[in-house]
Amino acid sequence: MKLTTRLLRTGLAATASLVLAASATAADIEPAVVFDMGGKFDKSFNQGVYDGVERFKNETGLKYREFEVTNEAQREQALRRMAQRGADPVLGIGFAQAPALEKVAKEFPDVRFAIIDMVVDLPNVRSIVFKEHEGSFLVGALAALASESGKVGFVGGMDIPLIRRFACGYEQGAKHVNPDADVIQNMTGTTPAAWNDPGRGGELTKSQFERGVDVVYAAAGGTGVGVYQAAKDAGKLAIGVDSNQNYLHPGTMLTSMLKRVDVAAYNVFMDAKNDEFTAGIQVLGLAEEGVGWALDEHNESMITGEMKAKVDELSEMIKSGDITVHDYTSDNTCKVAG
Repeated sequence: MKLTTRLLRTGLAATASLVLAASATAADIEPAVVFDMGGKFDKSFNQGVYDGVERFKNETGLKYREFEVTNEAQREQALRRMAQRGADPVLGIGFAQAPALEKVAKEFPDVRFAIIDMVVDLPNVRSIVFKEHEGSFLVGALAALASESGKVGFVGGMDIPLIRRFACGYEQGAKHVNPDADVIQNMTGTTPAAWNDPGRGGELTKSQFERGVDVVYAAAGGTGVGVYQAAKDAGKLAIGVDSNQNYLHPGTMLTSMLKRVDVAAYNVFMDAKNDEFTAGIQVLGLAEEGVGWALDEHNESMITGEMKAKVDELSEMIKSGDITVHDYTSDNTCKVAG
């Protein structure tokens, strides 16, 4: 009887220790995210990250700190403040945060950091980049297949090599299925304000429509909202980016190029929670399910069986290496996919 009681007490003590250990592990992680210009509800890039960290919070019950950058000077201050307050890991969103994150990560070598869309080569930083040109190739093919005029458009946000990568992939995809396709491109601006200028996005789109474009792809953050509205008003087609934006204007949104920043953000926090966080560079393309295109109840009536079959075929060819989509950032030129 005494032995049984002793064993029971020992078992209860062990169970209690495991519960306390699990609680301590959960308490040890205080994740934080610093959103970039445009805000977490930009319906595009930042919002994809927001969806990912919210999924983490809902699944684990763990809260996270957050800050929305509204001017460039805030990036370094926000990252440093998060680290000073004990946040770990700290996730920086967007290529523009790289200089600030590199500086702060060096100051706090015991804190885990991550950045999406740029590489920071430090032993405590995970850098996550995407093959946007592969996903853009697929939606470019869809645009050309859906176009009646043979003219498709692209509206980018800030004119930087990263956005040129989207544009180049899109052009390659369109011309792969229609070598005679005319791809008209515009960038919204050269400063971060280009990410949140729906009015200018709408103006550029209307100008493209006047030149014969009937399908337009936006890779412009919050500016894309104006692009999609202009397409709806004109009875043309639009293609969303980063998040699934098909729901914004059903009947107008042909598809969306998915860039799974939500999964990347979720994995940063979850890996840290599970003590599986690794530094280094992650490159996510079609083969890694890091990019793709959206087919759902909002656009399924617009995508014919032939269109879907063609894009599925192209996707498999890219994954297998039968098609190599040229990356604009490799040499700052746009070449035909080989």
